[in-house]
Amino acid sequence: MNGSATTLGAAANNPLGSGSQRVLTVGGILVILAGMLFGEVFAIFILHPNNARIGEAMFAAAQLIPQGDVDGIFGHFQAIGGFLENRGTKVDAHSHAIHMGYIALLLAALQPWVNFSEAGKRRAAWFFVVCSIGLPISIFSIHYVGLAYSPLSHIGWGSIMADLFGALLAVAVFIQFLGLWRQSRSVESLAPGQTGSSGQRAARVLLVGGLLLLVWGFLYGALYAAWLESGMAIPEVDILKSIVANAAAQQQDLLAEDFAAYGNFQMYKAINAATHTHINEMGILMLLLSFAQGLLPYSESARTRWAMVAVVGGFMLPVGILLEIPYGVLGSVVADSGGFLVIFSLLAMLMGLLRYMRSTAEGSA
Repeated sequence: MNGSATTLGAAANNPLGSGSQRVLTVGGILVILAGMLFGEVFAIFILHPNNARIGEAMFAAAQLIPQGDVDGIFGHFQAIGGFLENRGTKVDAHSHAIHMGYIALLLAALQPWVNFSEAGKRRAAWFFVVCSIGLPISIFSIHYVGLAYSPLSHIGWGSIMADLFGALLAVAVFIQFLGLWRQSRSVESLAPGQTGSSGQRAARVLLVGGLLLLVWGFLYGALYAAWLESGMAIPEVDILKSIVANAAAQQQDLLAEDFAAYGNFQMYKAINAATHTHINEMGILMLLLSFAQGLLPYSESARTRWAMVAVVGGFMLPVGILLEIPYGVLGSVVADSGGFLVIFSLLAMLMGLLRYMRSTAEGSA
């Protein structure tokens, strides 16, 4: 092994050997810790009381239906909308904080292969950590800030900052991708978890695919949130209000349209949330798998082939979920096919790791 590879190997064996690794590791653990503590507080003081208030408001609205008090019913549904927003923003802040911490820890492990100067890597690390803190804080503030002093009629400052930090996180991850890409152009480069040249190509495929998935996930989340809050999407509470008004007026045709609109709203919401979640989960999975490639007792071409199968499946799965909106079952077929590709590649890698573990045990016996 040459001098450059030796330096990389030594850096990889010391997970806190550089400033950027320390920033990402400490920052990632702190963000995860904050997210978990917030989740505990949220469950005790907000989630359960909020559920009770939603139930009480629904019951009060139902009591007013026989009286035909449409304004009173609207008032209760407006309160329900506030309770739902309060709960939703807390859930999102909790989950995003923990996911940001996981990604920070993964990026810390990749730092020896990010081909920037130490100062450049440290600045990039701080950029990611600051944005990963700003995103959940901005999401948390959405319910409390509202539209106060906002330059836009439908989007408050909390949402604007959350979308901004989401886009900046995509930039931060893309910067890491560029550093890894520069390293991959070097003849002497090593990929994570590799010794010599073993598994480098497969690891690069997984690294590139995983980082591009994360960039896509951050951009998708920011753009979807901006669309949802822009006024182009009909708010859930408005659909519920229309259902109540048309039910009180016994407008059966309009009531059927309202229920269809509510069903479509729930479908769009569930599919977009699933798409966003699966993009990020597939990205994290690809990065994790890159560290195991040097241990697989396969040929380089076989390792690369299974890595490509995993990445293709990782992209197909969220794309297929999103295609369920316009194409229904066809989108499900694409999503399921992508899921099975990931499953097959994971099984192949698992079998390789079991063979490696068995040969290592026999060698040490």
